[in-house]
Amino acid sequence: MRLRNKPWADDYMNENSHIVVADPFSKKGKWVSEFENENPVHIEIGTGKGQFITGMSKQYPNINFIGMERVKSVIVGAIKKVKEAEILNTRLLNEDADDLRELFEESEVDQIYLNFSDPWPKARHEKRRLTYKTFLEQYQSILKSDGKVVMKTDNRQLFEYSLVSFSQSGWTLEEVSLNLHNLEDATNVMTEYEEKFSEQGHPIYRCVVRVP
Repeated sequence: MRLRNKPWADDYMNENSHIVVADPFSKKGKWVSEFENENPVHIEIGTGKGQFITGMSKQYPNINFIGMERVKSVIVGAIKKVKEAEILNTRLLNEDADDLRELFEESEVDQIYLNFSDPWPKARHEKRRLTYKTFLEQYQSILKSDGKVVMKTDNRQLFEYSLVSFSQSGWTLEEVSLNLHNLEDATNVMTEYEEKFSEQGHPIYRCVVRVP
């Protein structure tokens, strides 16, 4: 689906600089000062329109959440949700996840969320998958010694690929669910995609892995 361009997106982000960090690279190693507390830092790669990160921020006010979304016409939806919810423990970054080590210092992050990431199904695009080994190396670098990655997807092929990738890189599988919603997990916060796919009867896969 082609995304509609929103020419007002830049102005909207500038107007909400208390939510969207204008120069996140300058915050590397200093995210504690950005939030003005020493609470754990959790990041979501691919925040989309912000339903997940907004819900998590309200549910866990003592955790600092950082949502990354590279598409301007999408991140404005997340800004609106965060603003309307009047939550203070969330920041958004209009950045790609090419190298998280440019944004976060070693051992600065407690948890990473990968929600319904692009599966990049073609073999020639394997390196773009967010669970490819080079991305796992990034996660390992910025996560604390007991840090975790939580992944959700409706794509079985990506899920199976990811389990193998995590295992081959020495990560510890703490949870593997082949149908998350059968667990009736009251703490689960759904993304927009998750709601859509679940209503269509698709199983939702989730895994929780700990750094080597």
